[in-house]
Amino acid sequence: MVAAVALAVVLTNRPDDGGTASGSGGEVFLQNASASGPDPFTASTARPGGGSASPASLPPRTGSTTPEVRGSTPGLYGGTQSVASCNVEQQVRFLSGEPAKNAAFASVIGISADSVPGYLRSLTPLQLRVDTRVTNHGFRDGSATTYQAVLQSGTAVMVDGRGVPRVRCACGNPLTEPVAQKQPRTTGTPWQGYDSSQLVVVAPSVTVVNVFIVYDPQDDGWFARQHGDTGRHDKPTPPPPPPPSVSPSTSASPSPSLTSPSVSPLSPVPCVTVTGTQKPSPSNGVTPSPCPSTLSPSASTSSPTSPSDSASTGSSSPSDESSSPESGPATDGPATDGSAGLTSDSAEQSPAQPASSSAGQSLSSLSSPSSPPPSPPAPGALSLPASVPGAAPVA
Repeated sequence: MVAAVALAVVLTNRPDDGGTASGSGGEVFLQNASASGPDPFTASTARPGGGSASPASLPPRTGSTTPEVRGSTPGLYGGTQSVASCNVEQQVRFLSGEPAKNAAFASVIGISADSVPGYLRSLTPLQLRVDTRVTNHGFRDGSATTYQAVLQSGTAVMVDGRGVPRVRCACGNPLTEPVAQKQPRTTGTPWQGYDSSQLVVVAPSVTVVNVFIVYDPQDDGWFARQHGDTGRHDKPTPPPPPPPSVSPSTSASPSPSLTSPSVSPLSPVPCVTVTGTQKPSPSNGVTPSPCPSTLSPSASTSSPTSPSDSASTGSSSPSDESSSPESGPATDGPATDGSAGLTSDSAEQSPAQPASSSAGQSLSSLSSPSSPPPSPPAPGALSLPASVPGAAPVA
């Protein structure tokens, strides 16, 4: 039972079902970076040394589903600057010389046979940096076959404008999205470092990826490759910024008001400084309490500390895209103190209250002086979200 759960991340369909329906049974083929695999469309067009890309490490997965990662994620793909991982023109010649294979390839992609050369030239040759789930296709008896596969990190692929692998260069096979099935059986020899909990599914980017941010393991650097380019216009680029630190907000908040600001659990209650016999003036029917006489003025402006169990969560930086940059995961909303009786009057700031201690300030926007700074990422580190919002996971 434990083994079945562990392998649930590589759910597959039978090779003869067309890859369009999920169910039980079936096989998943483990395909190392250089092997042609069953029923290849063409001879290999991968450049020599295509299996040398540095694998990216993933955060531990908390569920049994394979996480989906946007194709625009910086560092999702690797390669060598100014060198294409695949020979695109050779791939065009191979398919053009065999009309039956060219037609079968076109049928898988959903284009006309005449459009195949232009389609191949529109793709970007790169290398996978994570073991990746796909639906692979072979060619047998004059038509395309379908099978589920895991492609090893370092596999040379051609990537479309949304960042999704579409051709496996070691065999010329067209690739499509994986199909989930229960209780698959694996075929093939696992490679060193293979871990069924370290797989991903590449989800299409929200917008067209104009430039891919690629990690080069040979010089531990980064470069930018234009969509559809074979490396002629590659340019060095700075590493993507590390994921921002986000402090979690209070999780148990009974029905907070959506129309008025809430008071953070760590925000000070508004007060006024009283001198002599002066009494505080009511504000909206609420009389603020006097500030403690022992507090210095600087104490009222200090930032409140965040909960001791606060943790940092990463978000991937998007590649350059044709329109607005891709949105990251939604941030936590304002924190509340758990009291449903609070209204906008109780959160209103008195005239004498410093602006830095506003009662409506959310916990997620506060600095955390008690939390240590995040550790610098490892060279070429890839921080991936657990899943893509709105995408159906392969489970």
